[in-house]
Amino acid sequence: MPTADKKRWITALYDAGVREIEVASFVPARLLPQMADAAEVVRHALGLPGLTVMALVPNARGASAALAAGVHKLTIPVSASAAHSLANVRKTREEMIDEVRRIVELRDSSAPGVAIEAGISTAFGCTLQGLVPEDEVIRVAAQCVAAGVGEVGLSDTTGYANPAQVRRLFKRLRAEIGDRSGAAHMHNTRGLGLANCLAAHDEGVRTFDASLGGLGGCPYAPGASGNVVTEDLVFMFEAMGVATGIDIRKLIAARAPLQAGLPGEPVYGMTPEAGLPRGFAQGMMNV
Repeated sequence: MPTADKKRWITALYDAGVREIEVASFVPARLLPQMADAAEVVRHALGLPGLTVMALVPNARGASAALAAGVHKLTIPVSASAAHSLANVRKTREEMIDEVRRIVELRDSSAPGVAIEAGISTAFGCTLQGLVPEDEVIRVAAQCVAAGVGEVGLSDTTGYANPAQVRRLFKRLRAEIGDRSGAAHMHNTRGLGLANCLAAHDEGVRTFDASLGGLGGCPYAPGASGNVVTEDLVFMFEAMGVATGIDIRKLIAARAPLQAGLPGEPVYGMTPEAGLPRGFAQGMMNV
């Protein structure tokens, strides 16, 4: 996507009321050339008042670049799957915890006001490894907290999760690390994305990762299709009477700059395709 289109898309999301956006990944441009403009995109996002500008960083080098760009928040992918960890960040899980510690030290010395979260990738299963024992997921989460991150979320990177599993694992996470329990990052690979988000909400989760049009995936997790559709997620909560602070109509309109920047790229979403129900009033409980 051209940089100018990224900026227009971020602004459209902001205008819809989104107040935390992961705008870029600070990764080697030779591996992911689409992220070569990360610093410029961050500069644009920093000009939107009240927006928490977040970036993904897989290592201390990326964190250093992100901090220099002025981000408000770092998110670090830490895999619970030994196989995925090697494929995704070329480090063992133990080496990745050491990297988390280095990132925290770097933050503390250069930009102490920046928040750090860890997302436990493949927390519900892995296409490379298969079963990921829950005890290992919780152990990795606790190690991230011990390394100094402010919060730890759980990511269904490959779309393996089901609602019962989501409830069980987030309940265990909260019992282990308390109020440092973070976001639910769900994929809709097998059609359970929204159900899994609702299950996480039932366990007290209040931060959810989602992607406009359901874009996304993981280049190092075969078969990992797109993230939960932001439009459908916001509609579900608003229809339940759970206020999100996001204007669903403006959110759907933000698909236009997205599609302009990625012509021909498939976008998904049941709500944008079906339209809002007759008489739908955002902010009011629909019975």
